[in-house]
Amino acid sequence: MAGGRERVTQLLKQLHHISCVCPAHSHTYSPGTGQPALGKTDYAFEMAVSNIRFGEGVTKEVGMDLKNLGVKKVCVMTDKNLRQLPPVKAVLDSLTSNGINFQIYDNVRVEPTDQSFMDAIEFAKKAEFDSYVAVGGGSVIDTCKTADLYASSPESDFLDFVNAPIGKGKPVRVTLKPLIAVPTTAGTGSETTGVAIFDYKELQVKTGIASRAIKPYLGIIDPLHTLCMPERVVANSGFDVLCHALESYTALPYNKRSPCPSNPVNRPAYQGSNPVSDVWAIHALRIVAKYLKRAIRNPEDREARANMHLASTFAGIGFGNAGVHLCHGMSYPISGLVKKYKAKDYNVDHSLVPHGLSVVLTSPAVFTFTAPMCPERHLEAAQIMGANISTAKMKDSGLILADTLRKFLYDLNVDDGLAALGYSKADIPALVKGTLPQERVTKLSPRPQTEEELSALFEASMKLY
Repeated sequence: MAGGRERVTQLLKQLHHISCVCPAHSHTYSPGTGQPALGKTDYAFEMAVSNIRFGEGVTKEVGMDLKNLGVKKVCVMTDKNLRQLPPVKAVLDSLTSNGINFQIYDNVRVEPTDQSFMDAIEFAKKAEFDSYVAVGGGSVIDTCKTADLYASSPESDFLDFVNAPIGKGKPVRVTLKPLIAVPTTAGTGSETTGVAIFDYKELQVKTGIASRAIKPYLGIIDPLHTLCMPERVVANSGFDVLCHALESYTALPYNKRSPCPSNPVNRPAYQGSNPVSDVWAIHALRIVAKYLKRAIRNPEDREARANMHLASTFAGIGFGNAGVHLCHGMSYPISGLVKKYKAKDYNVDHSLVPHGLSVVLTSPAVFTFTAPMCPERHLEAAQIMGANISTAKMKDSGLILADTLRKFLYDLNVDDGLAALGYSKADIPALVKGTLPQERVTKLSPRPQTEEELSALFEASMKLY
């Protein structure tokens, strides 16, 4: 018995030794006594994720799923480009063969606005659907979540559930109709999360709705759908996965986030880094490092595209419960204040900075800034992305990760910073102003930031190479 106790003691010492010891991210378990005392910061985290089904051709099962649910009237949401493509055809064929009654809404806007959300909400309210199927990227899935939410709570004002300080940030207490998400891009991870993002035109900023209650009932991950994606869509979607993984892994730990909720219904979807999200974030990052370049360069590389589709979901599980921070917080005004930039391979009739591009362009500056709070994690990420860290010093972790990201982006022909999108130093005050309302994510940065520091980060992101 004594020998057994010694072995257990030695194992616990080893586990304690290998756990992260950086000041911002120690998730080491230590047994407590009695009931937890509610303090200024949270003491718990929880995991919420949609059911996920993966497989080539698995879209054919969606009609059977709806039949099993016993639904009578289904809303199929997509956009006008996708309406003509194989993913939507596969869904409609499955619904038809299973005798499902459905209506199609294809007026979803790529990079939705408050108005495009409200148009979809009005359509859903009038038809009184009992279930939803979203076929598309994050824009479609987010629009469908929102339509489901407000059709299920018809008396609510639009700003009731929108994140504070722009909206009222009320908790969602209604039960939504089942929503099946069929993602066609490998980026947002929206099929796993309770988040819906849109441009709020009145303030020219992005904001959103965040609640576990709006996550899809089921995510259908069919890698055949990614074969339709053109090169730049693959790239920009992949950059979103990259930043989801990096930001959630380096986010403020859940037990350092404040305030501590007095009721679990008030615990935010974005809780801060935690031991479970960490696993998904790192796994997604390894897949991105191995497969993203291949997926971009060769549309016939089914292995690479299938793995990136999974990486998007994995990162979605991670950030959907941990959150993101500065890359995303700063990206919202970059997209919202777009001037004349139109991204290649996007068939839209309006100026557009794709979400993944707006996120990744600030990543070298952001991770240089956040690295001092947890250099171990930044150096680990750099190594996964291909950096040789055998002689690296911990104090240089941010610069090493930044240089690794710059090389990665340069190799993939990414625009040379915000200046290439039409921005200049004169735009920095407006970009900072658009970042300030994004407290839901910026407060999850492991390093607090002033307006002056945000200005410096935007300036440093004007040129990358």
